[in-house]
Amino acid sequence: MSDHGMMEKEEIFSKVLRAGRRTYFFDVRATKAGDYYLTITESKKFTNDDGSFHYKKHKIYLYKEDFSEFNEILREMTDYIITEKGDEVISERHQKDFKKEDYTANEDVSKNEESTDNSNSAEKFTDINFEDI
Repeated sequence: MSDHGMMEKEEIFSKVLRAGRRTYFFDVRATKAGDYYLTITESKKFTNDDGSFHYKKHKIYLYKEDFSEFNEILREMTDYIITEKGDEVISERHQKDFKKEDYTANEDVSKNEESTDNSNSAEKFTDINFEDI
């Protein structure tokens, strides 16, 4: 039987992070040679019109030779987000009292306080919904 027909190898060590409709699975697995690697799986629940549901999964395989650079970039990106936006969650889904108009108005005030060189920059951007990715 080929490896493609076999089920995924048993996890050696696992952790689960539940985050709303998403669940993240962190699993340590072993290669054929007995070395370890990490899989990170995002599972997102979708509800059909008839009330039934299904999950979409995305998986990343991360090998030891990439750990250092991966950690470095992940830390840099998360630090950047916290530095730029703080750790308060600004989201319609995460805050019951979130009002898009209020947030947009606050953003406009901040933009107007910046130099006039950037006054037309908002017109150059397109609003993107990353939930569909």
